[in-house]
Amino acid sequence: ALGGFWFWSAAFWTEPPLPDGFRGVDLEMGRSLGRDGTLERQRDLIATVMRTAQHGGDIAVLPESALGFWTPTVEHLWREALSGTDIRVIAGAAVIDPQGYDNVLVEISAREAGVLYRERMPVPVSMWQPWRRLAGQGGGARAHLLANPIVELAGRRVAPFICYEQLVVWPVLQSMLHTPDAIVATGNGWWTAGTSIVALQNASTTAWARLFGVPLVTVFNR
Repeated sequence: ALGGFWFWSAAFWTEPPLPDGFRGVDLEMGRSLGRDGTLERQRDLIATVMRTAQHGGDIAVLPESALGFWTPTVEHLWREALSGTDIRVIAGAAVIDPQGYDNVLVEISAREAGVLYRERMPVPVSMWQPWRRLAGQGGGARAHLLANPIVELAGRRVAPFICYEQLVVWPVLQSMLHTPDAIVATGNGWWTAGTSIVALQNASTTAWARLFGVPLVTVFNR
C-alpha cells in the first residue's frame, strides 16, 4: 500500500514547500567540488552563501562534499566569516581517520560548528566497502546504518539524506517514524552527467515529502 501511495505521489507531484528559513544553494562546480581544498575555493563558497542570505532565510544548505575535508582550519575560516551574522550553514564534508572516513553534513554558525549528521547508507562498492575491514584494511566510507535518523537543527527535527539514501526506502521510513519537521536532501551529482540519476533522486525525495506532508529542501552539485 505504501508503495502505491509513493507512486501516486511521484506521478502527480507538485513541489513541496521549503522549510521556513531554509535556502538551498545548488552549485555547478563539477568534479572539483570537495577536491579543491584551496583557501580561494572556501572563500568562493562563503561569498555564495552570503549572496544567498541576502534573499532571505538564515539557514543555507550546500551540497554533499561541498567543504571537502572537515578540519579545524576550515571550521575557523567559516566561523570567522559568519561572525556578526545569524546565518547558519549546513554543508557536506568528509571526516577522515586512519580507518576510513565518514560522509557527513556539518552545521556552522559564528558561535559553534560540528558534525550534524553521519551518512547511514553510502553508495555500496564505490564508497562503502565493508570487506576491507574484514580483511583488516582501512579505507572506504563508514555506514552508520541505524544512527541519527533525525537531527536537531534550530529547534526543529530534520530528516537528512545524502545522495544514495534518497533512492533507498529504509532510511526514509526510519526517519519518517520520528515525525520530522523538514527534510534536507543533498547530493554531488557531477559524475551523473548525461543520466537521469539526479532527476530520479529529486523525484524520489519530492514524492516522499508529499506522501508524508513534510517540507523539503534539496541541493545538488552538477
